[in-house]
Amino acid sequence: MRRDRSRVAVIGTGGTISAIGRDAFDLHDYDAHGVMLDAAELLARCPRAESDPDRYAVPFGTVSSVRIGFEEWRHLAILCHDIADRDPDLAGIVIAHGTATLEETAFFLHLVLKIEVPVVVTGAMRPWNGLSSDAAANLRDAIRVAAVPEARGLGVMVVMNGEIHAARDVTKTSTTRLDAFRSPTAGPLGEMSADRILFRRRPWSEPAGDPLFAIDAIPALPRVDILHAYAGGDGALARAAIAAGARGIVSAGFAPGETHPEEVAALRAAAKNGVVIVQSTHAGSGRVPPAAHLAENGFIGAEDLPPHKARILLALGLTLTRDPERIAAMFQDC
Repeated sequence: MRRDRSRVAVIGTGGTISAIGRDAFDLHDYDAHGVMLDAAELLARCPRAESDPDRYAVPFGTVSSVRIGFEEWRHLAILCHDIADRDPDLAGIVIAHGTATLEETAFFLHLVLKIEVPVVVTGAMRPWNGLSSDAAANLRDAIRVAAVPEARGLGVMVVMNGEIHAARDVTKTSTTRLDAFRSPTAGPLGEMSADRILFRRRPWSEPAGDPLFAIDAIPALPRVDILHAYAGGDGALARAAIAAGARGIVSAGFAPGETHPEEVAALRAAAKNGVVIVQSTHAGSGRVPPAAHLAENGFIGAEDLPPHKARILLALGLTLTRDPERIAAMFQDC
């Protein structure tokens, strides 16, 4: 028999949302205190209204998000699939995560998960016991979003500061502000209030029935490096990335979606030798479309993906093919 009230699984991975500072005013050096709460401790401290969904903790481990990479992403993806398979009453999954790499984890999971229930990633800009901490509010909001039927089919979402964002669109725009997470191009999917959850739009890129990338078939990601363009730069870093074994390179170019001529020359030579080059921009918003000058050099336009998300899609794409045309189609569709 099914339960009267749906339930949400909560995975804790560490980060600021799990941190306990020395006191209420420790808003910057709390990592040095070395105390992090696991998922069960987070839920024990998180206020819950009578109307809130049931929730339960799933063990994972606590780690600073600056240390998170493919191994942790793969573990999280497999864990989400396992939870969805074994819990018939599951309404959704929440992942509490550090904010440094939160958007990258969310986008990776968006590309590889094959589950029907919503997955919501959340974090905090202030530690749990910090003055005016956002940790408890963000966690409770994420649990509420994960449980509502309207969240199904929207892919992985990020809930922060009373807003709901698509994993593909959201980015961290400040080191300390409570409203750090925004979707510069598309805006949030919806918002939270005390009495309801309001969705205002659907994501531009919604998950397909079968994801393009099967996490079980990916033991590791190929090396993909990011090169940040700056005035007066040259091709030295591009050549270093190629020498280090990069199978793909993302150029975080100037705002038009271009980089300096010396780097273009080095990247063009790499493209001729089978390295897949994606041109993005460090502008913070806006598209890099498949322009003529990119095609002439054998480069792929990143569309509106920022460099760090373009790197994830390119690395996953390279697990399937090294054909630039096929990878370009992924940037058009994913």
